[in-house]
Amino acid sequence: MKFGSLIKRFSFKQLFRLSIFMLQNPLFIYPTLKATRRAIGICNSLFGKEHHGNGKSNAVRHALWSILICQNIFKMIKNEEKSIHWTQKVTDLHEKLAPNAPLETTMDLHNNEVGRKYFNTVKYYSEEEIILFLEEKVLKAKEVSDTNTMLNHKNDLVYLTGE
Repeated sequence: MKFGSLIKRFSFKQLFRLSIFMLQNPLFIYPTLKATRRAIGICNSLFGKEHHGNGKSNAVRHALWSILICQNIFKMIKNEEKSIHWTQKVTDLHEKLAPNAPLETTMDLHNNEVGRKYFNTVKYYSEEEIILFLEEKVLKAKEVSDTNTMLNHKNDLVYLTGE
């Protein structure tokens, strides 16, 4: 989905919330959007439309998105903790403003968090190295059917049963 079409679906309250959020750190807007666009582009290239489902490719997209936002912000401010904190705020807000079914939302939040954890390992990696890293991690991704099962895999990518 294109950013513009997503924005058009927002209510006034959602747009206001997004605006206030972005104004808190206006210098972070461009690197965040750049990372978002890049993550989508990479996943379109690797997976086609498949990453828009709830399978392994979706798990990769969410982790990659989180890593790239962290990496872009880290390059600017040289502060790992603040980079991770901003990324969490962005990705959590996205899930609130463009919600899925509860289990899908939990899965997306989980994979975003795992991506932020992976950032500690890959912060100086090139995009190609990050993709290779995630290709290895997705081989160990866990298929889940409920929220409780996700809790047992805090450091692993997860995807939904049947996807």
